[in-house]
Amino acid sequence: MTADGGEGQEHAAHSLRARGFARIRLTRTPDPLWEIVGSLHRFQTTRGRWAYADWYRGAREALIGRGLDAAVRRLLIPVLPRARYFPDFLTPLESSDGLQRGLEAIRDAPPARVAREVQRLDEVNGAPDWVGRLPERHTRDEFVKLLGAYHEAVIAPHHDTISARLAGEHALRARQTLDAGIDGLLGGLTPAVRWDPPVLRIDYVEDRDIHLRGRGLRLIPSYFCWQMPVTLVDDSLQPVLVYPLHRSRSPALAAPSDASLVALLGKTRAAALRALALGATTSELARFLGVSPATVTHHTSVLRDAGLTTSRRYRNTVLHTLTPLGAAVLRPGFQPGARRASAAPDGPASSRSSQQPHR
Repeated sequence: MTADGGEGQEHAAHSLRARGFARIRLTRTPDPLWEIVGSLHRFQTTRGRWAYADWYRGAREALIGRGLDAAVRRLLIPVLPRARYFPDFLTPLESSDGLQRGLEAIRDAPPARVAREVQRLDEVNGAPDWVGRLPERHTRDEFVKLLGAYHEAVIAPHHDTISARLAGEHALRARQTLDAGIDGLLGGLTPAVRWDPPVLRIDYVEDRDIHLRGRGLRLIPSYFCWQMPVTLVDDSLQPVLVYPLHRSRSPALAAPSDASLVALLGKTRAAALRALALGATTSELARFLGVSPATVTHHTSVLRDAGLTTSRRYRNTVLHTLTPLGAAVLRPGFQPGARRASAAPDGPASSRSSQQPHR
């Protein structure tokens, strides 16, 4: 696949063509191997480092503390460079079912395919001599162990945060699809992606077409992907588009403090309001807050009655999103005393709210 661009490279048009857009899948949970790839790319550039500053410092300390820093530099980064190409077999489809399934797929990849892809890696980017031994099972076993150790050190500790962001992303895209169909979904992914029916155009490091041929497209939002989307290079594989999660706030903008929101709304409702910045279903919000769906229903009813959120039923779920007032509460410069919402801090709901059915 092609990475998220390198410094000094010009971006060319890249397009996904023909039938298949009717079979679009948007992943609901983090793809651990794609997150490994994206996080390794964050170590290789200063671009976007502000967005990952806390993670970056903690990750470096974790790798040094576990004695993994040298191995990551010597073994992982050369094979997964932030460059024009890195091997497709390192991000198998099985990774969508969890890290272990993904690592098993890497371990079991046909040696001929591995040899072909590492040869291409060497031709395109250059690679250390040891990479030529990856087709050998023993070398791949050791490489897979290192991938697992890296994930445990720098990604697993942030699983809840990443999962919550993806839950919000999924809710946002679901809302776009409900409101405007496939045009709304594909037209609002990221500034680097433009929907020109029936072609999805992507700002990329090379000019290339991928023909879906009725195979559909798997959309993978990634926490560690920054600005530039990523696709597989091998056109015979299931088409995927890995794109960056929407980042709505510049680090220079200071949102209202947790203390001010807690004083206004109460601890749980303040956390819920922040979580709903990108939308979430009742069950997703319950997992994020660590409370029962019934408790979430109570709190969202109060927030809705206060005019801070709105709820929309879709099939067997309810999607909660912010109203303009709710978004204003989260914006920099908001003063709780200037316009106090009517939500009581985590107390009993009004009689009308308490009669809302559990969702």
